[in-house]
Amino acid sequence: MPGVFITLEGPEGSGKTYQIAALSDCLRQQGYDVLQTREPGGTAIGDQVRAILGNLENTAMRPRTEILLFQASRAQLVEEVLRPHLESGGVVVCDRYADSTLAYQGYGHGFDLEQLRSLIDFATGGLKPDLTLLLDVDVREGLRRKTRGGEWNRLDAYAVEFHERVRRGYLEMARQDPQRWVKVDAAQPPEQVQAVLREIVLSRLAERG
Repeated sequence: MPGVFITLEGPEGSGKTYQIAALSDCLRQQGYDVLQTREPGGTAIGDQVRAILGNLENTAMRPRTEILLFQASRAQLVEEVLRPHLESGGVVVCDRYADSTLAYQGYGHGFDLEQLRSLIDFATGGLKPDLTLLLDVDVREGLRRKTRGGEWNRLDAYAVEFHERVRRGYLEMARQDPQRWVKVDAAQPPEQVQAVLREIVLSRLAERG
């Protein structure tokens, strides 16, 4: 039986990194074979691309370059890690995936969504998530959280208006595909967010048998 591919998406500071680790641990305790990974990165090659993308010194990077680097990292992750685990029947839980490109480079930078979807389809070989959890939070609150957390990269440093467009993009994608997307209020305390995520995911896994 094929595995289940779950992604967590959301604007900056929505708490994905904390939530994905706790969710993955919960699923392992329930007996699932869980692979937890992230984008960009997740492989030795992908992590090198991630370092380039996040480096605050790379202010000269053009949006088209950004798009192609994300796809390069993604292609490596799909072929090296995601497909083998899913084909073995395991569960993949990924911190960001292709929808991030549509949100950030599409809605954020204003690139044509259909062109981006074609690039994504090539990079992923058509691999799409079974379930996407949108951790939604007010943009200014999310950026405050990132500042307090001390992890600040090149994309975080974009203008607030850019991040507002990203958030609106996420909400629009969730509206268009309610069967795959589930929106979760990430402004709640982390423990409450985690409880909601577990309920959603365990219910969906039970439905898949």
